[in-house]
Amino acid sequence: MYAMEVCVDSVESAVNAEEGGASRLELCGNLIEGGTTPSLGLLKVVKQNVGIPVYVMIRPRGGDFLYSTTEREVMMADLRLAKEQGADGIVLGALTEDGNIDKDFCSQLIGLARPLPVTFHRAFDMVEDPSQALEDVISLGCERLLTSGCDSTVLEGLPTLKKLTKQARERIIIVPGGGINERNLPRVLEGTGAREFHCSASSFKQSGMVYRNTAVCMGGALRPPEFGFKVASTDRVRTLNQIAKSVTQ
Repeated sequence: MYAMEVCVDSVESAVNAEEGGASRLELCGNLIEGGTTPSLGLLKVVKQNVGIPVYVMIRPRGGDFLYSTTEREVMMADLRLAKEQGADGIVLGALTEDGNIDKDFCSQLIGLARPLPVTFHRAFDMVEDPSQALEDVISLGCERLLTSGCDSTVLEGLPTLKKLTKQARERIIIVPGGGINERNLPRVLEGTGAREFHCSASSFKQSGMVYRNTAVCMGGALRPPEFGFKVASTDRVRTLNQIAKSVTQ
C-alpha cells in the first residue's frame, strides 16, 4: 500500500534501512550536502549486501543545479557507469539559469538511463514555477518526483504538495521528502494522500577514534562533526514503517 525510500551514503546505512523495512534506497555520497553521486565502490558493495532496489543519485557536486559543459560530461559518464554496476534506478535533475527544468539536458540523461526508472530529485524545489515544472517533469517521462513542496521541509511545503498531487492526476508518483520524521509523517501522508515517502531516518553515531585532534576539521564551511557521523537507524526505519502502515490502513 505504500513505499518507504531511505536515502543513504554508506553500506551500514543501506543494510540498516533494509533491515528496518525500507522498500527502496536512494544511494548518495555526501548527504551533508544534500547528496551527490556515490562512488562505484560504494554502489558495488551496497548491491552485494542488500536485496531491495538501489536508485543512484547523479549529481556531480553540492550547490545549485545549473551545470557546466564539463559537469554534464561527468554526469553522463557517471550514469553510464552506474548502470553497468547494477543500479536499479536513477535519480537526477538539472535547471536552467532562470529556474526552469533543463528539459534538453534532462532528456539526454533520461535517454541514457533507460530502461531504468528515473526519479526527478529536489532540484524541483528550486524552480520558479512549480506548476509548469511539474508538467515538464511529466513530459520527460520520469516515474517519480521527489519534492518538499518547494519549501525547507515537507510540513512547510504541504500546501504546495497538495496542489502538485492534485495537478499530477496520477501521471507521476509524487514522493514527499525533506524533514520527514516520526512526528510529522502521519500529517504528511494524510495531507497529501501519498503512497510513497522519502527520509533519511538517521541517528548520530560516535566515531571509534580514541585519539582525537580536535584542533583540526576536515570539512569546509559546513564544519560537520569530525568524530561522529549519521547512519540510517534500523529502529527509526522500523518505527516510520509502522506509522505509515497505521496511516494507510
